[in-house]
Amino acid sequence: MSVKRINNRVLMSGVDYFSDEFAINAYMDSEIKINLDNARAEHETIKIDLELAGVEIVKIDPPQNCQDGVYTANWGLCKDKKVILSNLPNKRKAEEEYAEEQLLKLGFEIIKCPFRFSGQGDALPCGEYLFMGTSFRTDAEAHDFVKNTFDYKVVSLQTIPYLDSNNQPVINPITGWPDSFFYDIDLALSVISTDTIAWCPDAFTPESQRKVHQIPIKKIEVSYKEATEGFACNLVSNGETVVMSSNAPKLKNTLEKLGYKILTPEIKELSKGGGYIRCTTLTLN
Repeated sequence: MSVKRINNRVLMSGVDYFSDEFAINAYMDSEIKINLDNARAEHETIKIDLELAGVEIVKIDPPQNCQDGVYTANWGLCKDKKVILSNLPNKRKAEEEYAEEQLLKLGFEIIKCPFRFSGQGDALPCGEYLFMGTSFRTDAEAHDFVKNTFDYKVVSLQTIPYLDSNNQPVINPITGWPDSFFYDIDLALSVISTDTIAWCPDAFTPESQRKVHQIPIKKIEVSYKEATEGFACNLVSNGETVVMSSNAPKLKNTLEKLGYKILTPEIKELSKGGGYIRCTTLTLN
């Protein structure tokens, strides 16, 4: 398979302060304890598998006392040695200054977004397109800001909200923001190559489904079950090898039939924070 490589270089931190003390998304449960030793082993396995795939890892210490500091994908969106920094929820604010310091050290020009913005968690480049989520962690105004800063065709998408027993949207009691099992778009859509995505149609509103269908790229459908229970879409592909969930057999089988090499680290502890493989990496190239 002759393809253009993507995600050649990524930033990873560590799990030293990882916890779900503050349940800031629909996956988290502050009463469930996290085993840091297991989380550390999982994080190392992701790193090893990415290196086996040929991805360069830039490893840094995690930000002190930041429960979600392992999820570097949410620190910004990088392109051409520039980075649009994120505007994160209240319990993640301390990560912003640390992310800026680290990215400055790596030679990036810093651009600050004045709107809520969840970085690469909510902004996934695919060739000339940039798939962006909104309403939960990223404001609609951030889409125009990114579009005016970087040369992408921005595709603005809306995932479905988390509803209570009365079919009403749930407001997260910690952040005060609306909640969703797809609070970041990287839980509902993934970039496999410069012309291919994997996505869970049931994770999106009907209007957003229509938008995705209209984009002239290849699309692989992921079931709602594999997206929510297996974190199927939260993967890292370099265009040849896909590092993905071990709990998404249907997507794995489809990708293998298309000629991709698949690596499937076992992840359990890291998912307790509402993140997975993609979340632990910020693409730098």
